[in-house]
Amino acid sequence: MSQLNNKFGKVAVLFGGHSAEREVSLKSGQAVLNALQSCGVDAIAFDPKEQPLWQLKELGIERVFIALHGRGGEDGTIQGALEFMNIPYTGSDVLGSALAMDKVRCKHLFKAMGLSTAPYAVVDSKRGFDAAAIMAEFGKVMVKPSHEGSSIGMSQASSASQLEAALADAFKFDSQVLIEQWISGREFTITILGNDVQPVIEMTTPNGFYDYQAKYQATTTQYHCPADLSSAETELLQTMALQAFDLVGASGWGRVDAMQDQHGHFYLLEVNTVPGMTEKSLVPMAAKANGASFEQLVVRILEQTL
Repeated sequence: MSQLNNKFGKVAVLFGGHSAEREVSLKSGQAVLNALQSCGVDAIAFDPKEQPLWQLKELGIERVFIALHGRGGEDGTIQGALEFMNIPYTGSDVLGSALAMDKVRCKHLFKAMGLSTAPYAVVDSKRGFDAAAIMAEFGKVMVKPSHEGSSIGMSQASSASQLEAALADAFKFDSQVLIEQWISGREFTITILGNDVQPVIEMTTPNGFYDYQAKYQATTTQYHCPADLSSAETELLQTMALQAFDLVGASGWGRVDAMQDQHGHFYLLEVNTVPGMTEKSLVPMAAKANGASFEQLVVRILEQTL
């Protein structure tokens, strides 16, 4: 048995789950599991959709690597269950996970604390809305279900009829929907690992925005790491990302997404507490630019549970 085995004990990698992001989670989790096993860690796969959670205790699991994306895995639910079972786990705690997953409350927090974020409105499926009034205020918008990730249910709208269609689609995923003023410009993501901010990545896609297809299926998406920014811009963006991460109570590891408009102003979009860990994912890309292999990254995240 290797030293790492002694160090971590028996580890379960939680992936799959019930959310709309199950397909991505299966890929993330398998990549994490393979990396841990290649480092000599006694790690097993555990899919909460297929196995009841209490089996973790029966299996003698000593710590958990959470690779569940979306609801049930990234929203504080699984974190609360693991806290109750007294099993250490990777990433943010219950509150940090729940707040980061809630796009609407994240925006309220950013605004309340004076962090730069795009103007927005919130629409509830039970209360009705005036699409024409919203479009008159914002011109063009991005529509986001409050509790989904991987750009699921997201779409853009430039007219009242388009907004109504976008909201109808978003309401399939969530009763509360965030409507953000459209920002034309560059898209960035900033990885946080422990207390360290990793190199900034810029994503470019012909899709109009960095959507699900651009993230997981397209071959036309381009990544620039480190992003072509001045040292002052890089430092500002990294500082903003850390502030947002800390504000929502996130910890351990995660990713903060942001944009820069045509005038050079940066805007925070959201905080991700269990980002993708597939071969196309951004966190491994940022870690690699900082000199860490995928295996080293995965072990470093797991070390946070010790």
